[in-house]
Amino acid sequence: MSDFIISGGTIVDPVDGYFGPGAVKVVNGKIAEVIKSKNSPKGDIDATGLLVCPGLVDMHVHFREPGFEYKETIESGARAAAAGGFTSVACMPNTDPPLDNQEAIKFVIDKARKAVVNVYPIGTLTKGQKGQELAEIGDMIDAGAVAFSDDGAGIQNGTIMRRAMEYCKMLDVIPISHCEYADLADNGVINEGYASTKLGLGGISRVAEDLMIAREIMLAEYTGAPVHLAHVSTAGGVELIKNAKKKKLPVTAETCPHYFTLHDELLKGYSTNMKVNPPLRTRKDRTAIRRGIAAGLFDCIVTDHAPHAYDEKQLEFDYAPPGMIGLETSVGLVSTELIAKNRITWLDAIKMMSLNQARILNIPAGTLDTGAAADITLIDPKIQWTVTEDAFHSLSKNSPYIGKELTGRVARTIVAGKTVYELG
Repeated sequence: MSDFIISGGTIVDPVDGYFGPGAVKVVNGKIAEVIKSKNSPKGDIDATGLLVCPGLVDMHVHFREPGFEYKETIESGARAAAAGGFTSVACMPNTDPPLDNQEAIKFVIDKARKAVVNVYPIGTLTKGQKGQELAEIGDMIDAGAVAFSDDGAGIQNGTIMRRAMEYCKMLDVIPISHCEYADLADNGVINEGYASTKLGLGGISRVAEDLMIAREIMLAEYTGAPVHLAHVSTAGGVELIKNAKKKKLPVTAETCPHYFTLHDELLKGYSTNMKVNPPLRTRKDRTAIRRGIAAGLFDCIVTDHAPHAYDEKQLEFDYAPPGMIGLETSVGLVSTELIAKNRITWLDAIKMMSLNQARILNIPAGTLDTGAAADITLIDPKIQWTVTEDAFHSLSKNSPYIGKELTGRVARTIVAGKTVYELG
C-alpha cells in the first residue's frame, strides 16, 4: 500500500510548529498533502490517539559493520531503528577497518540497500582514526558520506582539528567532534569523583571533555567553520554551549537519553551496561543536561546506539567495552523523563529528534513537506510499557533500561510509504 491517508491523529510539524488535528495523504510513497484541520478525510490508517510526526532521525549510531557483525549489522541495526521510530540514521565510522576511504563508504551504502530504513555513512576525519593526517574527505563525499568524525576518540592535535573544520566548511559538510583529551581521561572507566573513589575504579575527569569542547568552540569562532559536539555529558559543557549560542557561533550540540536519565552513583552494582564513553556523570551534571535541553541549548537528542555482545559485557568493569544500545528506548525515555515532566513539549522533542538532525546532515528527512518521501513515525504518547530484553530487535541486548517502565512508544514506522514496523 503506497497510496493511503493517515487520519484521526495529531499532526506534529516541527517546520511550522503545528500541533493539532489533521491528516496526511500519501501517493506513490511520497507526501501528497498534509491537511491541518479537524475537517480531514477519513483515512486508511486510523491514528486516533497517536502523534503523526516526520520520521525520526538519529545522526549518531554504531552499526558495527564491517568487522564486528556479531554485535550488530547494518540490516539488524536498521530493524532496531525502525522499532524505535527512526526512518533515517547515520552510522559512525569506528568499524574494522574504519570508514576512512571511498570504498569503505560505498560498502556501507551497498549494504544499506537491503536495510528497512535509510542508512547514511559517516566517514572518518583522519586516516585510520589516528588523528595524525586528514582522510580523503572529498572522495568520501563523492561516495556518499554525509558527515565526518573520529568518534570513539577525540582528535588530540588542535592543528589537525582546525584543518579538518576548515576543509569540511569548504566542502559544506559537518565535522563531528568526540570531545575528550586522552591524557586527562587517563585510561579511566567512570566519572572521576565520589563514585569512582568509593568503587575503586579509575576516573575520567569532566575537564577532559570540557577543555576539548572549549577548544572546538574557540576554533569555530576563530575560523568561522561549523562544528558539531557529540554526546555532551557535563554541566561545564552545557555552560560552554550556552555561551557559544549567545555569540551565535556555528556550533551545534547533541546529548543522549542516558545523560539525562542516569548518573554515576547508579554504578554501585558495577553494571557494565552503564559503562559508556563519555561516562555517566554526577546528579549535578544530569540536572544541567536536563536544563540545557529545556533551555533549547541542545540541537539534537541522539541515541549513540552502541551494541556489544553479551560475553563482552560480562567482563570485569575495567575491561568491558563502553556503550549501550538505545534506538528502541529513546522515544520512551524522552516521553517519560522530559515531556511527562514538562521539561519540553512533543514539538520540541520531534524538532531535536528529526528536523534539526536532518538539517545538520543536509539529508532529505525531518519534514512532512509536500513531495517529500513519506517517512512518517506514529507515536502513542500515553501507552505504558516495560522494557524487556526479548523485545529488542538489535542483535545485542546491552541496555541498562531492561525492566524499566516507560510511557510513550512508537506505534508505526513508515519509510517511503511502506510500513517497516508496527507495534504488536
